Amino acid sequence: TEARDAGDMQTAADIYDAILAQAPETIEAIAGLGELLFEAGDTEGAEALLATAPEAKKDAPPVAALRARMAVAAQAAALGNPAEFERRLAENPGDHQARFDLAMIQNANGDRTAAADNLLAIIKADRAWNEDGARTQLLQLFEAWGMTDEATLAARRKLSALLFS
Repeated sequence: TEARDAGDMQTAADIYDAILAQAPETIEAIAGLGELLFEAGDTEGAEALLATAPEAKKDAPPVAALRARMAVAAQAAALGNPAEFERRLAENPGDHQARFDLAMIQNANGDRTAAADNLLAIIKADRAWNEDGARTQLLQLFEAWGMTDEATLAARRKLSALLFS
């Protein structure tokens, strides 16, 4: 909504609430309000709201994107301090697990380009690492960011160049 884009989260939440009061199955309003809750730190509230989505729309793009963002944030929160992973990489640039974990933290901190670049570095060095885990995670990030997001588009180009070179 325009209110959200303008940074007026309360008005945006009120608009989503009003839409849901009239049409409780409106997936854009469910996902929009869920995103506001998640960004405000109410992950449980966001999950509860997503659970109200009609069965036929539970995998709709706005819902899938929010679920992916929530999953990535949960992974990153469990990892801890990025300095530890940077230290490990300085000692051993081939430590793919440290690079992977650092990428998750970078993404959670909003540094999408660095996160994608670290996952791409793993793919370049050892595509089969962790059962193709870096590529799988990169695809999950694309879903979380949105397929038209600039970071997604740039990383997809780099991934294509890696895979088809």
